[in-house]
Amino acid sequence: MFRNVKSTAVAAMLCAVTGAALAGCDEGSESEAEAPKSSANAEAGKEASSGAEKITVEGHSVNVSCSGEAAEDQPVVVLLPGLGDDVSKMADLQQTLSEKTKVCSYDRLGQGESDQPEDVQTLDSVDKLLTGVLDNVAEDRPVVLAGHSLGGLLAAQYAPAHTDRVVGLVLMDATPPSTLDDTKEAIPESASGPAAELRAQTIAMYSGENPEMLSLEGAKVGSAGDMPVEVIEHGQPYLAELPEYGELLEKAWGEGQRKWLELSENSNLTTASESGHHIYVDQPDVVVEAVERVLAEAGK
Repeated sequence: MFRNVKSTAVAAMLCAVTGAALAGCDEGSESEAEAPKSSANAEAGKEASSGAEKITVEGHSVNVSCSGEAAEDQPVVVLLPGLGDDVSKMADLQQTLSEKTKVCSYDRLGQGESDQPEDVQTLDSVDKLLTGVLDNVAEDRPVVLAGHSLGGLLAAQYAPAHTDRVVGLVLMDATPPSTLDDTKEAIPESASGPAAELRAQTIAMYSGENPEMLSLEGAKVGSAGDMPVEVIEHGQPYLAELPEYGELLEKAWGEGQRKWLELSENSNLTTASESGHHIYVDQPDVVVEAVERVLAEAGK
């Protein structure tokens, strides 16, 4: 699917909205997540893979990777990658952040080395899995969740109901809950070509036809009180390059990033001016600085 999409911008958009594995971004597209790794990134990926371990959560085997150590009472940072990505994708970021605190990542069911889901997953079942992971990697320590794309959406869904343990959020171009409606509104049923494929893929993905068998029904922007929230949006408008409908999609995505600011009274928006969707690849320093700001705020 999508093997005939010629525009790299359109291919990247498909990866951003529907997930790397679902959109076939690992076969021929030039999305940021699948670009050739530097030797440093490759080495970090190997370290994350070799340092990973399997834990049992809700009766499932879950692949978890942790690096670094947290000082007393310091939050543990937990990274949540996007749809179709595994712990190796954010390994370089994990290694950098772990120089100052403990940082962990994990494969959700249907990702990487974790078990495959037995049935369609819901936001509630994903929340239970995350709780089990946090019980294992953080125990009684507070946590900061840093999620990219779909991982950002899931982090933002989790935090409002768990303010007793989540003390901060970093959302890296997080998928807005309104993406399905935005896509349907921007791209009519009469569309053809890549736009029609994107529309169909988005509808399918939201109903659970994705590598994680995850339905996003019920996703919303909740309230996490005044916890520090850093929202980072992409600055390179690749969505706009979709013929005819791209400008509307780009505008809706930007509005979705600003809606995330409603999560908290203590939220901040940063635009990664040189980044496409995978900000932690294009401008990792922007992400590191955002995480450090949240850690500092959470420690007050």
